Amino acid sequence: MPVRLIVRSLSELCITAGTVTVLFVVYIVHWTGVKASGATDGQIAVLQEQWARGPAEPPGTSAAPTPSAAPAESTGPPPAAGYRPGKPFAVMYIPRFGRDWDWPVLEGTGVGTLKKGLGHYPRTAALGRTGNFSVAGHRRTYGDPFKDFPELRPKDAVVLTDGTDWYTYRIVEKPYRTVPTDIGVVDPVPKKSPFVQPGRYLTLTTCDPEWGSSHRLIAWARLEATRPVTHGKPEALRG
Repeated sequence: MPVRLIVRSLSELCITAGTVTVLFVVYIVHWTGVKASGATDGQIAVLQEQWARGPAEPPGTSAAPTPSAAPAESTGPPPAAGYRPGKPFAVMYIPRFGRDWDWPVLEGTGVGTLKKGLGHYPRTAALGRTGNFSVAGHRRTYGDPFKDFPELRPKDAVVLTDGTDWYTYRIVEKPYRTVPTDIGVVDPVPKKSPFVQPGRYLTLTTCDPEWGSSHRLIAWARLEATRPVTHGKPEALRG
């Protein structure tokens, strides 16, 4: 009897543990995605409402490049972004990730902020300005925004809008793998990138491996062109 009781008790414990594990996985994979979908839709709705009232000129010091032209470069330091912490200010589109892939970009990279969308590193350049506009996003959980990050390839478009202009960046090389302490990847001229002088750059960061955080994947891009929203979507988002 004692042996049977022990075996039965262990079996019940295993079943209970298995059930808890399954529920946890469902929460991580499914429920955080459901919450993220609602949160991101809400952030985009906030932006659309703001833009309908009349978009404000985004923070920065220098004027944006002319439509469909290569951006001018400056040797000055990147301006402070000046966005409001935790608030959305732009929407990002990456055609490589699918036609329906669109995510709000909020100021800050805190845990709560990244549950609502992508996060802009506060001390990096403002969107479209000289310097390195740097953005972080979850690889998995909370909607899996950067799940397909390793699929990025040179010349892939990363398009953003602030309600006034479209900004088209182009990826310059395959994602680079590094460690979390390698903060130089978001410098104005990011270390270990192909860039050697000041310009208008974009850095995307996410965790690696897919379900871990021991490393980071980095993708760098250069601003190719800007276009007023009144002129319609850029070529990269058509078709």
